[in-house]
Amino acid sequence: MITLYSKATSNGRKASIMLEESGLEYTVRPMALEKKEQKEDWYLDINPNGRVPCIVDDDGPGGETVSVFESGAILQYLAEKSGKFLPKEGAARIEVLNWLYFAAGHITHTGLCVHWQVRNRDSGKEHAHLEMWQEENNRVYGVLDRGLEGREYLAGDLSIADFAAYPWIYRYDMQEIDLESYPNVRNWLARIGDRPAVKRGLQIPPRDDGF
Repeated sequence: MITLYSKATSNGRKASIMLEESGLEYTVRPMALEKKEQKEDWYLDINPNGRVPCIVDDDGPGGETVSVFESGAILQYLAEKSGKFLPKEGAARIEVLNWLYFAAGHITHTGLCVHWQVRNRDSGKEHAHLEMWQEENNRVYGVLDRGLEGREYLAGDLSIADFAAYPWIYRYDMQEIDLESYPNVRNWLARIGDRPAVKRGLQIPPRDDGF
């Protein structure tokens, strides 16, 4: 059985969406981030980075229990375990990994910085770097828009790259992105968002604040 330690944050939703899409059996352990539960010793024993998400699979390779604690690594692990959303070899696999790591390195980091600066601004705190990060974020959206030209999904077929990118692009409104400037991203966002498993994954664990 896989245990997902998470909260319905953008990074946490990557794992929950993939679990829903893959059909793998799992259980959820919601994490009380507001109480710093992710920094407690018991959790640091499974995830030394002290963040969410993390999974523990008690039926890992060779029947051993394994923990996986980076969202990109979680997606790749679940894809390989389920045999879904990641080609086993060849150029198609490389293309998925290109976009998976672009999502992990650029979409996630830039989106996080924008969110942090917007929250600071809205609470009256210092936010001097907001404009810089919003400029970079628009560059990232431009890369996505070019990459999606003539494609329904980032790597051609639906893959873990889409599940890695979607939870951050889903928050385009908070990032103050004009989605009409990126029609391919807009259409992709609607396409992914219409999937029943994605809708379920966005609410795992459940949250009622609309984010």
